Amino acid sequence: MKTITLLFGLLFSITTFAQSDAILGEWYTSDKEAVVTIFLDGKTFSGKTTWMKEPNESNGKPKLDIENPEEKLRSRKRLGLKIMQGFVFKGNNVWEDGRIYKPSNGKTYGGTATLVDENTLELEGYLISIPFIGKTSSWTRKTD
Repeated sequence: MKTITLLFGLLFSITTFAQSDAILGEWYTSDKEAVVTIFLDGKTFSGKTTWMKEPNESNGKPKLDIENPEEKLRSRKRLGLKIMQGFVFKGNNVWEDGRIYKPSNGKTYGGTATLVDENTLELEGYLISIPFIGKTSSWTRKTD
């Protein structure tokens, strides 16, 4: 009986992990101006910008995180910047408790990610203090 219980638990764990890592990979943002690569970051999921349609300013210099509220971080390049972190798999194709950083305005939002289908990820960003006010963005898996 212990062996059957152990095997069932192991099978359940493997199945849960297989579901939980379904968001791993490269995703085009809704405007297709960037690709965010989602990866396992310890026990949570994070994402960083790994491609930008226009990574440089008109003068040829890399775009920087100039809107960041922390002055010391404004010299960071936007390409390679971690913009998602702390997402935890909750089951039913949902990852919650994350934070989404928007470099265009320097704000960080609470976040939830929902895998609609294999190639569609809906990200909901909301004000951390007011979780019922937010915006949803649909990302598509990079398959090319």
